[in-house]
Amino acid sequence: MLVNLKEILEIAEKEKIAIGSFNTPNLTSLQAVISAAEELNQPVIIMHAQIHEEMGLCKMDDIAPIMVMFAKKAKVPVCVHLDHGTDTDYVIRGLELGFTSVMYDGSTLDTEENIKNTIFTVKKASALGVSVEAEIGSMGAREGGGAGDASIYTDPDAAKMFVEKTGIDALACAFGTAHGFYSSTPKLDFERLSKINSLIDVPIVMHGGSGVSNEDYREVISRGVRKVNYYTYMAKAGAAALSGKEYNQFHDILTDARNAMCENVKAAISVFSQK
Repeated sequence: MLVNLKEILEIAEKEKIAIGSFNTPNLTSLQAVISAAEELNQPVIIMHAQIHEEMGLCKMDDIAPIMVMFAKKAKVPVCVHLDHGTDTDYVIRGLELGFTSVMYDGSTLDTEENIKNTIFTVKKASALGVSVEAEIGSMGAREGGGAGDASIYTDPDAAKMFVEKTGIDALACAFGTAHGFYSSTPKLDFERLSKINSLIDVPIVMHGGSGVSNEDYREVISRGVRKVNYYTYMAKAGAAALSGKEYNQFHDILTDARNAMCENVKAAISVFSQK
């Protein structure tokens, strides 16, 4: 069942859980995520990130129609989300391809330009019934599994101003997580998160969600996080399943990787949806 981000996060808010949001840069990972969500009967968000295309993975024009088709056929609510669109032309192309949610990421720009571009995106998306996520603060290394040590913490008052001026449906903010593999245990600023949550009236998105402890997941969800972006450790699980094995046929590689990623996604969703 295809839904937008606002609709799926309303489920999260009602049940006081977070929805798992998983990058699906190829058919194998897409199958793994949808299978996991259906097996657990839980809503899910599937994502294409602009950087995936830059890494030589599926182009948005190729993968978007497949993502939308999988979402429409799914037995659970599925949001098809464009993650970290860093230029507005790319985001607008995502709207044309049928994404039901887009993230405009202007976090590296000055605040005024970030706000201007986000307002532009909200206007275009709203006309199509599409939700918009945006970011203030920075989660360090971009999607793709690199080092993820740096996080520029979001100022709560700046978050309030940003949400009020832009009219976004969800806010990605930095409170101690970063994209990629952690070289040390992330130290999350729970009080900052609670302050931000008290000042804004839209759901909070946690980026850099892979590698966080189950206890910390439950803590941030209790403090207002309703969407958790997760990819690095899912992809790692797929690779680990192939370690030390010899294959004669390529499709067996894909099957083992898909099954391992599915189990990893199920474990993550189970934590996010725990009440």
